[in-house]
Amino acid sequence: MDQRISFITLAVADVAASRVFYVDGLGWTPELEADGVLMIRVGEHVILSLWDRDEFEEEVGRIAVADGVAPFTLAHNVATREEVDGVLELARSLGREASPAQAREWGGYTGYFADPDGVRWEIAYNPGPVGQTVLPD
Repeated sequence: MDQRISFITLAVADVAASRVFYVDGLGWTPELEADGVLMIRVGEHVILSLWDRDEFEEEVGRIAVADGVAPFTLAHNVATREEVDGVLELARSLGREASPAQAREWGGYTGYFADPDGVRWEIAYNPGPVGQTVLPD
């Protein structure tokens, strides 16, 4: 099996609300829109799939629900600290909860915002070699 991820699928409460946030708010471009699903290319070979919760459960199985933050984040790396602040401000302008960015002990600068379903996105400036490998040319 190749070492790669092709799709990241999030079960969402309201696909239309997710579209307003990701497409109308963040300005991302859909690859595919169909009943109950919105797919957005987020990398050369990676698609973010936003899928209606009920349809997700029908195919995949019952979703576990608990209090607190989901035990994962999605990360969007940028080239400068100023870009981190700019993306977090954009999220706030869209009515989303966003933490202030902070300098991290490993040398980076990061903050988080929540999408309409509470999924946490890390916005990160990572000056190290790994951080540079994930930035577009």
